[in-house]
Amino acid sequence: MRLPLAIAATLLLTHCAVIDPLVYKIDIPQGNYIEQRDVDNLRVGMTQEQVRFVLGAPVADNAFASDEWHYIFRLKPGRGDVQLRQMTLSFEDGRLTSVTGDYEPHADFYTPLEQ
Repeated sequence: MRLPLAIAATLLLTHCAVIDPLVYKIDIPQGNYIEQRDVDNLRVGMTQEQVRFVLGAPVADNAFASDEWHYIFRLKPGRGDVQLRQMTLSFEDGRLTSVTGDYEPHADFYTPLEQ
């Protein structure tokens, strides 16, 4: 009696592994989705309000250092590897000074907007 039960349990457990690739799994995005074209609109000297208009609010507000904003995007696809993109903006006296992270600033980044 134990042998048929063991065979049935083994078949049931391996059956789940066969069905799993057929099951739809959703993508789970978290954080700020930012494209390179959005980053291309940034210019040195922009105010925090202007940057917020271009990129939206940062995902992580730092209560101790309001002169540094972090934009983080994480995508866990239903199938495949997790994708992580991040960007840090630095401000001095309320004006944008630098962009670091996975996005490249535009060639015109260091050309300030006309006031």
